[in-house]
Amino acid sequence: MHKKIYLSAPHMSGREQHYISEAFHSNWIAPLGPLVNTFEEKLAERVGAKGAAAVSSGTAAIHLALRLLDVKAGDTVFCPSFTFVATANPILYEKAVPVFIDSEPDTWNMSPKALERALEEAKRNGNPPKAVIAVNLYGQSAKMDDIVSLCDSYGVPVIEDAAESLGAVYKGKQSGTFGRFGIYSFNGNKIITTSGGGMLVSDDEAAIEKARFLASQARDPAVHYQHSEIGHNYRLSNILAGVGIAQLEVLDERVEKRREIFARYEKALGSIDGVCFMPEYSEGVSNRWLTALTLDNGLTPYDVVQHLAEEQIEARPLWKPLHTQPLFASSAFYSHTDSESVCDNLFRRGICLPSGTNMTEEDQDRVIDVLLHLFQTTEVKRWTASIQ
Repeated sequence: MHKKIYLSAPHMSGREQHYISEAFHSNWIAPLGPLVNTFEEKLAERVGAKGAAAVSSGTAAIHLALRLLDVKAGDTVFCPSFTFVATANPILYEKAVPVFIDSEPDTWNMSPKALERALEEAKRNGNPPKAVIAVNLYGQSAKMDDIVSLCDSYGVPVIEDAAESLGAVYKGKQSGTFGRFGIYSFNGNKIITTSGGGMLVSDDEAAIEKARFLASQARDPAVHYQHSEIGHNYRLSNILAGVGIAQLEVLDERVEKRREIFARYEKALGSIDGVCFMPEYSEGVSNRWLTALTLDNGLTPYDVVQHLAEEQIEARPLWKPLHTQPLFASSAFYSHTDSESVCDNLFRRGICLPSGTNMTEEDQDRVIDVLLHLFQTTEVKRWTASIQ
């Protein structure tokens, strides 16, 4: 039996154990410690942000950003529909109201056109959003200059969810640094990992310091334990920060490898009728966290995912739009145009292929061979049916 090929498995550099040993030898085992400080400093320097707070997950970072923007019960927060639920769940944590925005074709990310309509309507109704969360999907930046410019004109702060796009660049600037706050995820499937973890970045250093306070149970500066506001247990451990430091050292290599993986898939499969790979916007450089494509060849994403699973290969459909999820059934949604929901169309046709940087070329060739056989078999069946 073939070995299992995973969608995006963790890939250790070999240096992680050095920093983990440092944490053990110094006995900084509990949350926080010198490696956390170093990880924050190195990450901030890497992306060009003035401050960073290491936390337990990307979700925690989004939640803290909403707290820092004083989002409260009943406030509205605009959010892309085409994203993982972790982007939107923190809105519900604060009992705020999510409003979902469609994608656009160039980047598959938040549609500036739909966002503008939503902002205009909110202004007319006297209910502007307290924040807008923009997401950089599958490693590609959204049109952040358009989004930030629009939001600035309405006086609405932007949170940039760069959980999937660390190392990507847009107009010469690092992904995650366009909004008031940026967030990264170091979950096990991300381009670099700390097992579980995340980072909040901002040029507002006072806000980052407040984030650290809120993430440490909001303990007041007193000898005894005193608390004046709600806090969270969100800080990253010193041991995991050590893993993060080692992973950050190989980020550029990981980005290069993911882009190579994408290029090999595109070369092998891109000329097949009905197969269309996620475009790369001309103003940016995607980290190609996952190789994503759409199908118009008679196969559904579920057909392909199931067939690959039978060959011990993990693949996934694209994100199911949040406005179609039971959890958000009553939420408003603004489509790209009156007649087109881009994200619904992408979900119906799209899949993600195995893209982990520890995949060998032989592993990738196996994925390609299985897909080529499936696509060719499907084409023969369609041709046979057409002449009967």
